Amino acid sequence: MIAALPMYDRPETADANDRLWQAIRARLGRGPDHLTRERDLWEIWQAPDLLLAQTCGYPYRARLHDHVTLVGTPDYGLPDCPPGHYCSALVARADDPRQTLGDFDGASFAYNEALSQSGWAAPAAHMAAHGLSFGHLLETGAHRASARAVAEGHADLAALDAVTWALIQRHDSFAHELRAIDRTTPTPGLPLITARGTDPAPLFAATAAAIADLSPGDRDTLLLRGLVAIPAAAYLALPIPAAPAA
Repeated sequence: MIAALPMYDRPETADANDRLWQAIRARLGRGPDHLTRERDLWEIWQAPDLLLAQTCGYPYRARLHDHVTLVGTPDYGLPDCPPGHYCSALVARADDPRQTLGDFDGASFAYNEALSQSGWAAPAAHMAAHGLSFGHLLETGAHRASARAVAEGHADLAALDAVTWALIQRHDSFAHELRAIDRTTPTPGLPLITARGTDPAPLFAATAAAIADLSPGDRDTLLLRGLVAIPAAAYLALPIPAAPAA
């Protein structure tokens, strides 16, 4: 069996994620001894022996929903977001003289990957809703790399999911070189999934209980507040954006 919590896993959160998994496993009464980390995400998400993993809403609605079972959505208690929802922070360099989103029409944009809700789908929709567009596009492979690309002057703008942005502000020295200029409309957050045909109810109960029993330190480290049930229809209702190359 496979379990993975990769989406906000970084050196500063890894130990807390390990303790969270051990607590879930103890309540569930089964599962792998350790979280899987050194494996391709798509292999993890589509593995027939997947017990529990966190994915992104865009991959879920675009490719995974017919092949996996939705378990629940972690809630990070984000300001101005409903429980279990998140948004993207649009960040620019702190010394960039442009002040408003409209000033960045045609600006170069760093994005992590084309199948990212917070890194591509949400900001693309946000710009289009304001009659704006991106200029040169730079694919970086990770939110943190997109943030660094802006800080180092390789792009004018990036979109970072609100949890990642909070972790960058907490742990990365280059964060002071960035500022948020806008935020996207909240959408359902990063869901937990299991293999198709697996009963999600025991996984939901075990995960919710484990989160509720987190120590104050681990709760703060993971920014984690609870687990909510967001229906699959809420994810599937979001549009599929045009690919960056288009």
